Amino acid sequence: MTQTEATRPAHAPADHPKIKPAKVGVLLANLGTPDHYSYWPMRRYLGEFLSDKRVVDYSAWLWQPLLQLIILSKRPFSSGAAYKSIWNEEAGESPLLTITKDQTTAMAARMKTRFGDDVMVDFCMRYGNPSTRSKVREMVEAGCTRILFFPLYPHYAGATSATANDQFFRALMDEKWQPIARVVPPYFDEPAYIEALAQSVERAYADKEDRPEILVCSYHGMPQRYLTEGDPYHCQCQKTTRLLKERLGWEDTQITTTFQSVFGPEEWLRPYTVEEVARLASEDGKKKIAVIAPAFSADCIETLEEINEEIKESFEEAGGEDFTYIPCLNADDTHMDALAGVVERELRGWLDLA
Repeated sequence: MTQTEATRPAHAPADHPKIKPAKVGVLLANLGTPDHYSYWPMRRYLGEFLSDKRVVDYSAWLWQPLLQLIILSKRPFSSGAAYKSIWNEEAGESPLLTITKDQTTAMAARMKTRFGDDVMVDFCMRYGNPSTRSKVREMVEAGCTRILFFPLYPHYAGATSATANDQFFRALMDEKWQPIARVVPPYFDEPAYIEALAQSVERAYADKEDRPEILVCSYHGMPQRYLTEGDPYHCQCQKTTRLLKERLGWEDTQITTTFQSVFGPEEWLRPYTVEEVARLASEDGKKKIAVIAPAFSADCIETLEEINEEIKESFEEAGGEDFTYIPCLNADDTHMDALAGVVERELRGWLDLA
């Protein structure tokens, strides 16, 4: 009998359900992706995303009519066009989905080497497919009595880490026999993560004939109000930039922190990336800059389209000449080694880590 075959407990009656050998699940989670860039898939995806109270916390009676009647009648067209410009046509999916699959494969290989068949690795999306609920169900059916849930966000934010955790816990509510669960904490200051970021910067700079004059660390934005209400995201982003600067051995003038993806009428965390790169070119005379997005574990619409197209255009229109986008860490070996190290640490007590 193989390890994966289900058996009845010893001395159990003949009609007792078979039980599969226990294993540990590692479930990676990212934000999500539409199934296609056409109107209806985009509308479904945006509707789910923008209806999340963690993302937009306005009163439903005020927000939902505006969302359903106005925003979702127009935004699927503009967002769809943006997705179309970066779509992985060969695979028929968004780059985020392609990269998350690669990350999962890389993590599974590391766990296989370390723990054999005792660990099952898979991924889910907070919005869209594959859903968190479906992947929790698959892990339980496969015999996972313990699940380590890993939101792939280096920094904690209510609109990213917390809502991913919320959905995971909702999925557990559906299970008759709930697995024991752990959630991976933010890893924004993990030395191995900072090292992976630093190496990506060093590789990008080594490929440039003329070194960029400043590195812009562009993080996804959030309303300023969230910071005053206790969300630690802003402080964690600032610490990542500081640790990266120290690892590179740079001066304060060589690196800066900005925030992108502003949405709605509220004041968001500043400075805004799209404005700051223009100011660097027009006021500070910086003609050569590089931009990196440390808050994203995988390239997506916010990096491939917003940074590498919109923000680049803002810089060049203001007089900038050389714009370098440094890709996310994606499935880079150094990155995956860092994430695997975090996973191994969080699995302590569940598996033999001698």
